[in-house]
Amino acid sequence: MTHKIILDTDPGIDDAMAIFFAFQSPDIDVLGLTTVYGNVPATMAAKNALSLCELAEVDIPVCKGVSLPWVGPESKYAHFVHGDDGFGNINHPAPVGKIDPRSSAEFIVEMARKYPGEITIVAVGPLGNLALALRLEPDLPKLVKAVNIMGGAVFVPGNVTPVAEANIWNDAYAAEIVLGADWTLNMFGLDVTYDLPFAPNFTNILAQKNPKLGGFVEKAAKFYMDFYSAGKETRQCYFHDAFPIAYIIDPTLFGMTEGNVRVSTDKLNQGQTSFAPHGSTISPDWLEASSINVATTVDHPRLTDLLVNRYAL
Repeated sequence: MTHKIILDTDPGIDDAMAIFFAFQSPDIDVLGLTTVYGNVPATMAAKNALSLCELAEVDIPVCKGVSLPWVGPESKYAHFVHGDDGFGNINHPAPVGKIDPRSSAEFIVEMARKYPGEITIVAVGPLGNLALALRLEPDLPKLVKAVNIMGGAVFVPGNVTPVAEANIWNDAYAAEIVLGADWTLNMFGLDVTYDLPFAPNFTNILAQKNPKLGGFVEKAAKFYMDFYSAGKETRQCYFHDAFPIAYIIDPTLFGMTEGNVRVSTDKLNQGQTSFAPHGSTISPDWLEASSINVATTVDHPRLTDLLVNRYAL
């Protein structure tokens, strides 16, 4: 079975690893890359996505998306995590192709109407494009198969503030809209992505299995590992964005918990994803909140093997 996806992304080093993972999976049909500000500014995100397509020799639309949060000023970018170019300052050549003239939200809506009930939207950056797509097409939840996001922190601390994960924190109002929509939503947050650190030998193996794509990841991830390894005895990093794609390929890799979610938009707790597993509360305020599925466990060896095996194809 082939799964149609739209990959909404802000490349980003772990985004690049996840994009190549999707491209290398014969059971994943990537209809297009929609881009958003996040790890890097919106224009750079679109150009980086186009560069990744050209490196992988994959000819699909790349669309530029929102450049600002739903509410508030432009965000600060994670140059200290991903480098000034989003690729660990490796001076990768600029793309030669052109960005699709459609906005990310327009592309999402157009594809959802073209393939009703068939598409899973995989969002691994801030959720502004999906919020705008919901504004353009209020029936979007009826048109897509599911939404898988990398974002949030339910039972663990955040990575930007004590309570908020970066993608949700970057556009909390958009996240509130997206997580509140009436669609099947699967969240892969820090509860599982921080549970699986990757050592340098992992990127070395990716490069051995696939010198072109894995070699790019290995080269770019050196900067990324420097950030995650600061103050630690061992070198490591996290490839967060591959998780929601892996779930499409093999849902048995994850333990999922169903419950009600709310996203905080107040200044102190901005981006907090508060979660009430079903049966844990009788509060009407929580029972009326949207129900989502949250990944709470992951099979480390099998997920690692899946990533390596797909790069080897």
